[in-house]
Amino acid sequence: MPGVHNGVVSTSPVELDEPAVDETTALQTPWVTIVWNDPVNLMSYVSFVFQQHFGYGRKKAEKLMMEVHEQGRSVVSTGTREEMERDVQAMHEYGLWATMQKSDTA
Repeated sequence: MPGVHNGVVSTSPVELDEPAVDETTALQTPWVTIVWNDPVNLMSYVSFVFQQHFGYGRKKAEKLMMEVHEQGRSVVSTGTREEMERDVQAMHEYGLWATMQKSDTA
């Protein structure tokens, strides 16, 4: 907002002691990709997708697949918003149900 001093309007930027939002923290808040259980895909296929797309070993892929099967969902990747958008798109291309959200552990 411009200031007025001796009849002269100043349009110089105003420095704040603290930013209104901690932009550094906001940018660093991780996002997650969640794969949801569905009635269509076989457990072996879901495990295969996790190995193929994320490069997980068989043991980790099967653990995540069992979370999807038994708990209805599993967080399968964490990263920036853009990375998670790519992972969700990839899961959709494999035919899996997936969404993304900000991490609860940020």
